[in-house]
Amino acid sequence: MALILTFAEARDGRLRRASLEVVSEARRLAAALGASVETVLIGPGGEALAGELIAQGADRVRLFDDPALAAYATESYARALAQAIADTKPSVVLVPFTAMGKDVAPRVAARVGAGLASDCVALEVKDGRLQARRPMYAGKAYATVEWTGEPQMATLRPNVFPLGARDAARPVELVRASVDASARARVTATTATAQGRLPLSEAQIIVSGGRGLKGPENFHLVESLAEALGAAVGASRAVVDAGWVDHQLQVGQTGRTVSPSLYVACGISGAIQHLAGMSTARCIVAINKDPDAPIFKVADYGVLGDLFEILPRLTEAAKAHRSARG
Repeated sequence: MALILTFAEARDGRLRRASLEVVSEARRLAAALGASVETVLIGPGGEALAGELIAQGADRVRLFDDPALAAYATESYARALAQAIADTKPSVVLVPFTAMGKDVAPRVAARVGAGLASDCVALEVKDGRLQARRPMYAGKAYATVEWTGEPQMATLRPNVFPLGARDAARPVELVRASVDASARARVTATTATAQGRLPLSEAQIIVSGGRGLKGPENFHLVESLAEALGAAVGASRAVVDAGWVDHQLQVGQTGRTVSPSLYVACGISGAIQHLAGMSTARCIVAINKDPDAPIFKVADYGVLGDLFEILPRLTEAAKAHRSARG
């Protein structure tokens, strides 16, 4: 029987939403390919997370739970995933297009001799083979790609593939595996920044600020609206380069690529590099006083006006709405 193998990423004892999206998509494709779905989970404590992967559509979970794999290391994680591919011989391998996935997937593809389609936004089955749709040229065009060999390997953009219905009654099947956990580089400490902020790649709502805010002292307007909406905070490259906020908040071609349900662009003109990172958002709201700003060409809703008047009103309205809902 054909097999689809997925890679699951866990951080701080929790599965990343992108990992569940990949499993759900694998389950959908499995019906067309007549395949089963197996998920690779690396690191100690994975047994407690396996049930969630099974409920989301995996038939079994392959655990590499060596304590030496607690902290992500490219070399050892790539070795584990490559070993899982060698042991199971899947026809398809799917990996989330997260920071970890972007790092580990190309290395594994090179190890196993697989073709890799990165940052895919759609997958379909045609004549028993996979087809992938992926953006090119900073999102100005899309390519449909196919593989000539196996495994067919792809990374999937977060927040694009919907979660399927959970089935908590599915039996949990675990396969324990081991691998050489040594690595030439190892993590000695982790320093977290922007604690309490929702990760951009997983956020369903993002509020981003640009140069229209005029200075770092006004960026709190974006943060206040984001807090009222339960959203993540983003920024344009110009704001990051000016030192107003940390680089991890940058949305765009040289920053994060995001696909939220709602993207609110505040004082962002809409350079092509920024649009490349957020144009796949389901709904885009642009707030800008320049009627010729390129952001309006991709926006579903445009608000033409002074953001220093509009943002406080939106924030108060959002707070009032949340209070009314209890």
